[in-house]
Amino acid sequence: MSGGYDLNLFTSPPNSSFVCSVCHGVLKRPMRLPCSHIFCKKCILRWLARQKTCPCCRKEVKRKKMVHVNKLRKTIGHLEVKCKNAEAGCLVTCPLAHRKGHQNSCPFELMACPNAGCTVPIARGALAEHLQQCQHGAQQHCTGGCRTTLDPAEHGPHNCPHELHEAWGQRRGGSQTLVLCLLQHVRKVHHTTSLICRQLAQLGNFLENDALLLGAQQEDVEATPQGSIGAEVLGVQDQSTL
Repeated sequence: MSGGYDLNLFTSPPNSSFVCSVCHGVLKRPMRLPCSHIFCKKCILRWLARQKTCPCCRKEVKRKKMVHVNKLRKTIGHLEVKCKNAEAGCLVTCPLAHRKGHQNSCPFELMACPNAGCTVPIARGALAEHLQQCQHGAQQHCTGGCRTTLDPAEHGPHNCPHELHEAWGQRRGGSQTLVLCLLQHVRKVHHTTSLICRQLAQLGNFLENDALLLGAQQEDVEATPQGSIGAEVLGVQDQSTL
């Protein structure tokens, strides 16, 4: 398959410098080799998969040294092209870069009938008329599980109770999992909080006992007279003399 754009797609013959020498189509995503030759990205990658030389000059090519030519790509994107549905009757022309945007609204673009079972490709402009006459547009049963009888206009927006029930069940399961995770975190926090409270209580008791001990010692010191202390000292000395 060609890597470039078909020459017949353009409203006027493109410049020869825009043509890939491998596929002979207009360059698509052009890449320049170290030897300055330019090719479509798809074309040169396929070529290099077979041999590691430039298709034009046969010089050795290293993929790491190939570069995208974005400026040339933008220039080619401004070339005027015909609609892909020109043979079907579309007379619109537009820049190559806007071609896909036009296809999304082209009345000649073929589309699939939205009615289940209908395989006839219909042009976008004729789709409304086709839906009025389509034999597959009669009432059908919902395929989602509720078996409701639907008119053609209800096929798309129908909210099937069966599908809604399944969706609700999935969300409920996810909510239950989230609640269980939250409960586990709450238990961990409660356990940690209880441990901290016990440690604080122990610390408070220790500080209270320490304060009582210090207070008692201070009272003993204050209650002992200075003279008594001297007499006790002298009595000790007399006993040692005897």
